[in-house]
Formats: sequence, C-alpha cells, structure tokens
Amino acid sequence: MKTFDLNGTLRTELGKKATKKVRKEESIPCILYGSGEPIHFMANAKEFGHIVYTPSVYLLNINIEGTIHQAIIQAIQFHPVSDLILHMDFLRVVEGQPVSVSIPVQLEGFAKGVQQGGKLKMEMKRVKIRGEATKLPDALILDVTELEVGLTIKVRDLKYDDFTMLDPKNAVIVSLKTTRAVKGAVGTEEAPAAVAAPAAKK
Repeated sequence: MKTFDLNGTLRTELGKKATKKVRKEESIPCILYGSGEPIHFMANAKEFGHIVYTPSVYLLNINIEGTIHQAIIQAIQFHPVSDLILHMDFLRVVEGQPVSVSIPVQLEGFAKGVQQGGKLKMEMKRVKIRGEATKLPDALILDVTELEVGLTIKVRDLKYDDFTMLDPKNAVIVSLKTTRAVKGAVGTEEAPAAVAAPAAKK
C-alpha cells in the first residue's frame, strides 16, 4: 500500500464554534481513533487533495506534535452543496491487527473473448478487502487474458494469502458478454448446416 506523510496540529478547543474557526483557517478538523485514546487534530486542507480525490488507498504517517501515528482513512464528511471536506476520521493502524479497506480493480491483458468479438465489462470498480495494512496491495490486479465470451470472474474465484475478500462470494467483478456481432457470426455459421442436413438424407 502507498504511504503518505500528513502533518497535524493538536486541537485544544472542541465544539461547533471552535470547529467553525478551524475551517475558516482553511484547515480540516479530524479525529484519530482505534487503539488507545481518540486524538482530535486539524490539518491543512491543501494536503488532503493527494489522498482524497484519488482512487488510491494510502497508509498515512500522521505527525501530530512530533509523534507519528500510522492510520488509514475511515470516513469523510463532505459539504452537501460545495463538496468541500468538512471532517475526516482516521483509524489507527496497529501491527498485527487487520483493517478493512476498499481498493480499486485494475485489469491487465487482452481477453480472448474480446478477440472473438465479445465485450469486456468491469462490473465492480472497487472491492473490499481485509488484512494487515502493511501487506495490502495498492489495487486488485486481474489478468483477463484467458477470459472467453460468456465467462466471468467472481469474488469466490479469487484467493490471496495476505488478505481476504469481503464482498459477497457471488459478486461478479468482470464479465465478458456476447455482442450482436458474435451472435450474428454464430447464426451465419449454423445456417448452412441447417440447410445441408435435409440434402444429406436423400
């Protein structure tokens, strides 16, 4: 998993009035929780563009008053109109304890079914996984080279040593569907055989 260094400042005042002041200073109020006591802090809003508006998932090294805390993003609250970040929750990462995250799906290879005229479709752009943060991948990479028309890759088809899949076992991640071109080609190939069959009986 990719890492990112984030600098935070401990919040000494809480409540609506104090939170409003934090946002006016172009900072975002945050909370770090998990193992140990929760920590309320704030960080410059500009720093979050690297870790929020991206499909990537980051293991964060949050520096709060000189102490480094490893964490992952747990929740983000956006403004309903402006879409600006209002608040962020971070989950503290503890060695040996698993965490659950959502990572992007990436496809590689040129599927056989596409060469046959089929259409490759990514049914799930992200999947949920659980494992130790330091062992989790940046993305779930699937090789679709051998995928033929009519076949799919489901969650139950995937097994990994460092993490487990959390989505429903029957959930389809990738499918290769038949197109009109493929159906037309099949119909054209079958038609002569249907005509020739009666002649063979005479």
